[in-house]
Amino acid sequence: MGIADFFSDLMSSVSFVQDVHAEAPADEEEDKEEGEEEESKDDAEGEEGGAEEEEEEEEEEEEEEEEEEEPVDPKPILEEECARSSGCIGYKHHYDECVERVTAASEDPDHKGPKEDCVEEFFHLQHCATQCAAGKLFKQLK
Repeated sequence: MGIADFFSDLMSSVSFVQDVHAEAPADEEEDKEEGEEEESKDDAEGEEGGAEEEEEEEEEEEEEEEEEEEPVDPKPILEEECARSSGCIGYKHHYDECVERVTAASEDPDHKGPKEDCVEEFFHLQHCATQCAAGKLFKQLK
């Protein structure tokens, strides 16, 4: 192998444009005959083992369903309990009052006051509930 052959091979392997050589098309008649023979064999085997395969598939699906069960996340449950607890009762009270005001204002067509939302009150309540639930959550996870 000479140096020219080396560089030629190197350039052909690195270049993005490569010569593509098509293969001769296969004889379609031979393929059809072979396919028909295989199908007749599969049909004969399929009639005998079809019921067994279906039962095996059903068992596999049931096993997968059992394995796929995900554990329940305890965080939302703990946060909900903490939001109702005595530590967050003040924030819950302010949030509930705000929701009542906003609901009443949206239902009243003659309301001309400023548009209010309860985002601030909601964040205060969520912060309190998250702080309360954090200690309980890590105790459960250990």
